[in-house]
Amino acid sequence: MNTADEGRQQQLDAASVVNAKSTLLQLLARAGVYTGDAEELIGLVEAGALAGAHAEIAGSRRSAPGERGESYAAGWSDGALAVTGELAALAERALVHAVTSGPSATSPDERSPVGRAEMERAKVAITPLYLSFADVSDLDPEVTEQVLGAVLRTMSPRQRAGYPGRLSAFAEAHHAHLERVYAEYGPGSPIAIHGRYSLVHSPTSVAVLERLAASPSALHEEWDAAELPPAWLDGLTTAWGARG
Repeated sequence: MNTADEGRQQQLDAASVVNAKSTLLQLLARAGVYTGDAEELIGLVEAGALAGAHAEIAGSRRSAPGERGESYAAGWSDGALAVTGELAALAERALVHAVTSGPSATSPDERSPVGRAEMERAKVAITPLYLSFADVSDLDPEVTEQVLGAVLRTMSPRQRAGYPGRLSAFAEAHHAHLERVYAEYGPGSPIAIHGRYSLVHSPTSVAVLERLAASPSALHEEWDAAELPPAWLDGLTTAWGARG
């Protein structure tokens, strides 16, 4: 066997994986990223890799070589089913571990205080979505933290882990409606940045609108608890409901 063949067949061993993870944690720590936040992010990437492998192998169940006969195809399907089942279980365990391994570990399905990594993930998710509908706004960055905190507290850690995907799906499903809202009430519109429509000038508006559509009662509850201006939420509710 030549060197090229050995390279292709060699699997990444556990020690090397642990080494890579430890190295990454050290590099992130030097950059000022809290170890708990870094471990959570790495855990989510690991859970996502397993979920991706599960989806890929689940798709291959339908592609057994037909020329090998029915028995072969049935065995192929059964084997793929066993593998995908185990991968799904591994992905679930990895996700639960990632979202409950922080300093304030709770059930993945119960509401809990919002962690710094969860807040940063939400910011990363909303900004490009917002910029696909509106221009950058100068609204006070502190508002972003307050509003996103209320939004994220409506969800469990497990739901927060998948929130970027939920936001993307929401923006895609309501693209035309969102375009109209930002054109009529957002940056560049005749509506001033200060007033009841202030949040339409903020990236957080995408997150608030998603919650208004998906979980309005919980959002109002957390909004009141955070003592955020009721007019802001009323303004977004009005803008979202006025389909024109």
